[in-house]
Amino acid sequence: MKPMGAILAAVLAVTSPALGAPIKLDRGVGVHEWLNWSPLDADGSYRWPPYRDQQEWLSGGRPISDWAPGDQFERIRAMGFDFVRLSVDPGPLLATQGAKRDEALDVLAAAVRTITAADLKLVFDLHGVSQVPQYGMEAIYGGADSDGVAHYRAMVADVAAMLVEVGTGDVALEPYNEPAYYPCDASGTDDWQRIMAQTVADIRAVSTELTIVATGACGGSITGLTNLNPGFDDPNLLYSFHMYEPHSFTHQRMDDPEGFASGLPWPAATGTPEQAIEALRAHMNAAGIDAGHQAANIIALQGEVASYFRENWGQSQLDGRFEEAATWALGHGIEPSRLFMGEFGAILMSADGRMGAFNADRLRYLTAVRMEAERYGMPWSIWEYSNPYGMSVILPVGPAVPDTEMLQALGLALAQ
Repeated sequence: MKPMGAILAAVLAVTSPALGAPIKLDRGVGVHEWLNWSPLDADGSYRWPPYRDQQEWLSGGRPISDWAPGDQFERIRAMGFDFVRLSVDPGPLLATQGAKRDEALDVLAAAVRTITAADLKLVFDLHGVSQVPQYGMEAIYGGADSDGVAHYRAMVADVAAMLVEVGTGDVALEPYNEPAYYPCDASGTDDWQRIMAQTVADIRAVSTELTIVATGACGGSITGLTNLNPGFDDPNLLYSFHMYEPHSFTHQRMDDPEGFASGLPWPAATGTPEQAIEALRAHMNAAGIDAGHQAANIIALQGEVASYFRENWGQSQLDGRFEEAATWALGHGIEPSRLFMGEFGAILMSADGRMGAFNADRLRYLTAVRMEAERYGMPWSIWEYSNPYGMSVILPVGPAVPDTEMLQALGLALAQ
């Protein structure tokens, strides 16, 4: 790869001022475990060259023998997905400059080519993580005028130049994942507005042809999106939001490793608080949890369980939230089809009932959310391809094969 400065100059020399439409995305899947959480050496610095190879990725959560031979991205295409949202740890890029950063970008360029060679489009998601705080999302939380934001924006421009060199026809750049600028109302500063607008300008100085995925603050939620003023809009932008609502259903688990939180139904009207608590108690009994710990666990959950049923979460709330996003878009002259549901999902109940939703409830939820997005023509990306944590297209235990019921809920089927 050429040095980034030379690439940037070449890109600026040939870039057309015309702005086209975003790349066409429909149904995607997140790949998070491959190039995120880049491995560290014993001294806490990034292992070099950075990032995992595919063998390390696939064997990270299960024996490599669980995987049949073959290309993972061809498998993803065969499942009916047309794009991958690839999570990339920006840490090794932020920790380096010059030739060493170029070396990391070479690794990432090869990954982009691997995915697009499988006839998949790609959303390149810079997905900050906390393992080295100064090189994760924490780097940008000092405000729009901070050195951390300036350093991050310069890194984003280098990534944009790398993607332009690879080719813009099949890739989009998502420079931020779930930015945690709070509060989620007008009492906050305009820092996130400025950061997002300035970053779009930085990328546009590199290329008008590269599709950009912009996002609101407040963890990348619909609320964050609708607080954004898209004065920086152009026809080649998508606008991301993540849909984990209600969080009490999608992320049923306790921080306490001995805790139990599972079994809320979808929709809420199909059950009662009493039924949910009794199902939870049955799981704890089966696991041999003593009466004292059971009582403490139930006390800790009672408020959240009561709130879930009181709010009667179901289709009408989903309708309302998606309508908010679509109304925001139309109010700014943006077609709702340029909104991008970049993540959604729900934890599948673990074998011991310690966390997650019953499969039937999870499948109903995934179907409902997916169909809401499709009703407005919004592309979507399910979280995620493979992990051991219960939000996985690949079954988490045993042979690494697709969860066919989940694919059906997503409106997909394996190619015959």
